[in-house]
Amino acid sequence: MSAALHALVVDDEQPVLDELVWLLERDDRIASVRASHSGTDALRVLEQNEIDVVFLDVAMPGLSGLDIARLLGRFRDPPRIVFVTAHEAHAVEAFEMNAVDYLLKPIREERLRESVRRACADGEHAPATADEQIAVELGGVTRFVSRSSVTHAEAQGDYVRLHLEDCASHLVRTPLGVLADQWAEAGFVRVHRSIVVNLAHVREIRAQAGRCSVLVPSGTSLLELPVARRHTRALRDLIHERAL
Repeated sequence: MSAALHALVVDDEQPVLDELVWLLERDDRIASVRASHSGTDALRVLEQNEIDVVFLDVAMPGLSGLDIARLLGRFRDPPRIVFVTAHEAHAVEAFEMNAVDYLLKPIREERLRESVRRACADGEHAPATADEQIAVELGGVTRFVSRSSVTHAEAQGDYVRLHLEDCASHLVRTPLGVLADQWAEAGFVRVHRSIVVNLAHVREIRAQAGRCSVLVPSGTSLLELPVARRHTRALRDLIHERAL
């Protein structure tokens, strides 16, 4: 599959179809975008055109997205599949069909770009991100800590305090936003304007009275960290992906 993908969007809801087409056309990894309002029309487009990735609505009248995916499985060189839906009910079945990704509506552009990245990888597993060694100073001595041992990072002015699973903490001169972007591929996600959490250390997610929080290890106990409302959806998406 070439780096510039030819995409097909299939959705019976015109507003969703138009938005997906518009967002994909903004991505320079997409060479062209075609649109279909039904499963039947989608199959016609697939038979007549070279399509690298299909963004499939799961629930459609007639042929559903899952039906189309099963048919595509018979193609000699099937396109990559990204399911798009307002519900999570079919997630397990979707990934059993080797889908590249499973997007929940409403679609966020940054989340869609991640789906395109996965499609560009042509189904190959990306190499594991190396466990970066972080230089920190303690009592005038520079030592190194593994990024994987960081449970969460907390903004402190122009600095970030890295909290480790053994309760130790270290200040590093890096803005939290920069750290969040640089460490995103390693499983770190922003849950609050001042907190980034390492998903590998999340032991529990709590939702009470409309508030969400995560628990991470802190020595022999667990530390509860707040999750801002604006970050709750993204956190749920990422936890869901890791569970699959």
